[in-house]
Amino acid sequence: MPNTIELKPIRTEADYRNALAEIERLWEAPEGSPEADRLEILTILVETYEKAHFPVEAPDPVAFIEYIMYSRGLTRKDLEPYIGPRGRVADILNRTRPLTMTMIRRLANGLNLPVDVLIQPYPLRESARA
Repeated sequence: MPNTIELKPIRTEADYRNALAEIERLWEAPEGSPEADRLEILTILVETYEKAHFPVEAPDPVAFIEYIMYSRGLTRKDLEPYIGPRGRVADILNRTRPLTMTMIRRLANGLNLPVDVLIQPYPLRESARA
């Protein structure tokens, strides 16, 4: 294989850049070929490096709920079975009331949302009670 890099753990920025270049070169490798196997191994190595060096924080729970509403075409009324009456939904989305564990469970089960995102701490408006 011309211009291939040695398969080894990615430890430096240079190793990372080289692995990305190799992945790009192998991107169209036929399935089941040695090049495709190499591509799979390199992507695992890059993913491991990125998780360690570029961690992605969980999104803010309210921002996440708003994103879910937008992406699924949901309205505030659609959240009432999970959060409670219209006023309570408004309080949650306006950050004047925190999500409760019951709300989190209902959102997770009813809308198939990840609990680990919903339980993250998030800021409330100053007028909100602690």
